[in-house]
Amino acid sequence: MAVSREQILDAAIRHLNASPTASMAQIAEAAGISRATLHRHFSSRDDLVIELGRRALDRWERAQDEAGIDGADDDPAHLRETLMALIEGEVGVAEEHGFTLTVETTSEELVARSMELERRELALIEACQRAGVLRSDLPAVWVSSTVYGLLVALRESLRRGEIAPREATRLMVESFLRGASNKGDQS
Repeated sequence: MAVSREQILDAAIRHLNASPTASMAQIAEAAGISRATLHRHFSSRDDLVIELGRRALDRWERAQDEAGIDGADDDPAHLRETLMALIEGEVGVAEEHGFTLTVETTSEELVARSMELERRELALIEACQRAGVLRSDLPAVWVSSTVYGLLVALRESLRRGEIAPREATRLMVESFLRGASNKGDQS
């Protein structure tokens, strides 16, 4: 039975999420194919990683779209709901594509696309800050970086089995909001 490119990518990301330094031979074995077959689809590990990066960015963009970040208005309740939906979606991205959160790439395409998706999130964060949903005394880019850092920590904790997947969203939201929510003077 032939294994499709999508099946290979699915197996590769599952394996790399568990074993980030896996070789092409190990990835091929995890996919149930020969190394030669893997190389027919992806000439190098970098080519494979770039394709996995595209898939991760597609999923990140879908999480943003599903949360409705471009249609957020100035209503604090709506902004908070949008922010929570985005974080929940990003937890899903981290669970599915965690390996891609920390892998370095030289792909200008992936870097440019990632910057555009981050720009969309920064606009939401800034709207949340203006509406009092998030603290306005922190730079928006820092808040965004904090979310990213928490996603990396979440990915590692899931990979090591330190937290249950069913707890991931709650832990992410609680960790983020306790440090970034506008609760008045927190000094």
